[in-house]
Amino acid sequence: MLFLGAAVAEIAGCFAFWAVLRLGRSVWWLVPGVVSLVVFAWLLTLVDSPAAGRAFAAYGGVYIAASLAWMWLVEGVAPDRWDLLGAGLCLVGAGVILLGPRGA
Repeated sequence: MLFLGAAVAEIAGCFAFWAVLRLGRSVWWLVPGVVSLVVFAWLLTLVDSPAAGRAFAAYGGVYIAASLAWMWLVEGVAPDRWDLLGAGLCLVGAGVILLGPRGA
């Protein structure tokens, strides 16, 4: 759930910048965007992992899947089978990184 919350916060924050710079929205969109990016970073620090890099790598798979959901739900562009296949592969990879047995 932390990864999912972080993904939504990051995507929303980045979309605020996209909206200002690419869609011509008001610069005031950046205020909630920056707050959202701060929440994203904070949520990642709550992940139970001995290494930040491992937490960030595992998060990447969730971010990819959440980005496609954002594309579909917010932007109105449905992911195609290749998007879904790629996201599935990324989620499997994230699971291997996060849950794989570690030697002592």
